Amino acid sequence: MSDGILIAAGNIATLAAQQADRSERERTLAPEVAAELAASPIPSMLVPRALGGGERSPNEMVAALELIGRSDGSAAWCAMVAATSGLLSAYLDPDFARDAFAPPAVGGGVYAPLGRAQLEGDEYVVSGRWPFASGSKHATTLMGGAIVQGAAGPTVRTMVFPAAEATVHETWETTGLRGTGSHDMEVAELRVPVGHSASLSDDRPLHDGPLYAFPPFGLLALGVAGVAIGIANGAVDDLVELAAKKRPGGSKRALAERSAAQASVAQAQALVDSARAYVRETVEEAEEAAGRGGELGVPDRAKLRLAATHATRTAADAVDLMYEAGGGTAIYTRSPLERRFRDIHTAKAHMMVGPASLELVGRIRLGLETDTSQL
Repeated sequence: MSDGILIAAGNIATLAAQQADRSERERTLAPEVAAELAASPIPSMLVPRALGGGERSPNEMVAALELIGRSDGSAAWCAMVAATSGLLSAYLDPDFARDAFAPPAVGGGVYAPLGRAQLEGDEYVVSGRWPFASGSKHATTLMGGAIVQGAAGPTVRTMVFPAAEATVHETWETTGLRGTGSHDMEVAELRVPVGHSASLSDDRPLHDGPLYAFPPFGLLALGVAGVAIGIANGAVDDLVELAAKKRPGGSKRALAERSAAQASVAQAQALVDSARAYVRETVEEAEEAAGRGGELGVPDRAKLRLAATHATRTAADAVDLMYEAGGGTAIYTRSPLERRFRDIHTAKAHMMVGPASLELVGRIRLGLETDTSQL
């Protein structure tokens, strides 16, 4: 683990905690936090070294996101989106990728193919509107998935373009992760050079190394898991602090002295720690496999998705335990547990860690014919 990465994550975490109310109120990351993120090595963690990036291990990414998420879920989510967006640089024209994703650039956008594109010469003409464009207010580079109509049938490509080319529609009125600025973004008849796009299902990275054997969607799921583990650890911290001073129902005993609270804290901590360990071990196994063969097969990719999905959903269980243990205090918006509860259940709704991921992995484990294009 790079000390520089953890120091940067710690600096973001400290500032994000101070600005969390503002980020939530304004529905986008506070400018000071966005600037700290841009100045850090986190957005370029997964960018190849040859392009000026860090090319770090996925476990380093997860650890950095956990540290930020322990302070503020929205800041961690924006850091996750920036880091995982940077992975796309390994698939693009190197000169463009260096400008678009090397520091101090910050990536963002949506992989879902909600746009449409037509090839004209050496450019795609792209139009579309994408919801859930996290970090759209502070990103310098955006991407959007698009369906390309061709003679051989439709294909899906991810289009990358300067953030200034997109219109942001402020639609982010949500339960949790309110500070992420996950508004809709839109482009109309935007010309994107072919080398500024990639098919994540058909193209192969232009760079070697174990990191680029990892599937992009698997890394995205791991990023979500890192944020979730951080939120859950933060919820345990919040309950421990609350339990030391709260005396339920006029009791002379603090909440911390009650056996139910003690058991809940222990159970939640075990859930968080086991989720982290499962992710870490699975990533290490995948890195070993990538080092041997240079490519991860379906079983390895399935394990990564399962570990990330399990970690996220287990983290939500831990937060639920802490929220319930907090009693009536936790239901007020002034309680940090209330925000943790909203944030974790919003994170849990991400399609990369939803029930469909469990079904996908289950089908593979059962030996059934399965579409693995999103794995």
